[in-house]
Amino acid sequence: MRILVVDDDLRLCSVLERGLTEEGYAVDVARDGEEGQYFAETQPYDAVILDVMMPKRDGFAVCRNLRAGGNETPILMLTAKDAVPDRVTGLDSGADDYLVKPFAFDELVARVRALTRRQAPSRSTVLTFGDLVLDTVPRRVRRGGEEIELTSKEYAVLEYFLRNPGAVITRGMLEEHAWNNDFDSVSNLVDVYIRRLRAKIDRVGEESVIETVRGAGYRLRCS
Repeated sequence: MRILVVDDDLRLCSVLERGLTEEGYAVDVARDGEEGQYFAETQPYDAVILDVMMPKRDGFAVCRNLRAGGNETPILMLTAKDAVPDRVTGLDSGADDYLVKPFAFDELVARVRALTRRQAPSRSTVLTFGDLVLDTVPRRVRRGGEEIELTSKEYAVLEYFLRNPGAVITRGMLEEHAWNNDFDSVSNLVDVYIRRLRAKIDRVGEESVIETVRGAGYRLRCS
């Protein structure tokens, strides 16, 4: 999943980017309201974490503009303003939730998860492919009943495959889903993670769950 953080507090942005990345999200950061609105309008995100007090354009205006343009991405307002009128203004501007600084990072992550679930209630929380099972709530993966330990990026890549069974997944699609905007497109990092994932989920003597589609990318093995 991709998250956009819009905040002019460089220290907070660094903390959120690092923490959300460790949770398996791809994170983009905008430093002011104009840049944040541009990012949100031109790229797909699963959620936006939006500060209120920012240079060039405040979060209320950004939120109103996005909603007026038909953008329905879940928005979590993040601000030091805790007065009731400010919260009402944020929600009336189109925000889906409101979190007051200072906050516990675990609560922020829980709210982001809740927003993305609410946005797509039809998405299953348990994904299966044969005897491979991924449960998105506790973020656990099993094959044949045996638990498999994955890193956050390995988990993000596997979830993407399981949500798109049979589809050819290009390297570019995986880069966009699991890594940030500053991903080095000439890197072989995607291939490295596919190899690591295969080593953990495949069985000795059997064909890999993830097959290579020559010249195109990868996909879950049709059989």
